[in-house]
Amino acid sequence: MHLDLARELKAHLSTRLAASAAPVTASDLAGRSWARPALGLAPVAPGQAHLAIRLSNKDDVDPLVEGLPDTVLGELDIRVIGAVHALSSPGQLQQRTRPLHPGLSVGHPAVSAGTLGGFVHRGGRLALLSNSHVLAASGAAVLGDAVLQPGTADGGRGNTDRVASLSAFEPFRAEGGANLVDAAVADLDAEVPVEPGRLPGGPLIGAVLPVDDVDPDVQVEKVGRTTGHTLGRITAIEVDGVTVQYDDAVHVFDDQVEIEGLAGAFSAGGDSGSVVWRSGDRAPLGLLFAGSDTGGSNGGGVTFANPLATVLEVLGLEWLPA
Repeated sequence: MHLDLARELKAHLSTRLAASAAPVTASDLAGRSWARPALGLAPVAPGQAHLAIRLSNKDDVDPLVEGLPDTVLGELDIRVIGAVHALSSPGQLQQRTRPLHPGLSVGHPAVSAGTLGGFVHRGGRLALLSNSHVLAASGAAVLGDAVLQPGTADGGRGNTDRVASLSAFEPFRAEGGANLVDAAVADLDAEVPVEPGRLPGGPLIGAVLPVDDVDPDVQVEKVGRTTGHTLGRITAIEVDGVTVQYDDAVHVFDDQVEIEGLAGAFSAGGDSGSVVWRSGDRAPLGLLFAGSDTGGSNGGGVTFANPLATVLEVLGLEWLPA
């Protein structure tokens, strides 16, 4: 269906979800509570999309699509992806490395390890970019806390491996409303050398790609602390209601990008914070933060990323390609 019609259907079903204040029990589920599905757009051709529905259990779709005509049901892209987790659990990318470059292990001292996504300018200062749950311990940290390279899971310790200080992060919403980003930045210590353009294939371009410019099945790449350099494709955009399990709580995200690997998993635990870019022109487009173990067509689950343009806007940053 046309993108505008897909967005209308998404809005209609989102309203149906919001109207269900109490837990909904699907038929024949033996009393199990219905988990809220995530809704997005799965591009199928230029200007055309199916409605993407992502579920923790296949039976959870029944209350959502009840009463929809067969013509609409034929325009649905339904996948069971199971639980979605923040990818921060524990080669070369895991070692102490100077100069710093994207893909390396980093983290707050209270966090196991995540990935250095890239470099940005913040108020005239050079800073490194990753997730809040990597650099800011999901908001439990204090501005000025140390950031280590490598992260503690990879042997990072105290002042010896300190490379930056936490300078900004977007707090998670504890109640009501959805989050847009899981992002944080840390101002680099003056003496730490960096190579922003040291990536497989060379530097990324300076223009960050708006998500609504993404083409169907566009190939993307990332380099992360755990799985290194991987290739994938975008399978859905504008995904609302992505429910992510963190160590301390569950948080919901709207307007996210869904990616699956071209051969197995696109990401794994410890890849959180990786920047995702479009293969064709090396335009950066996303900040990887979560994923599932199932639901990908290649058997590797799916990965979710914040739109990088949103991250930069929310935190007031300027992307530094090289």
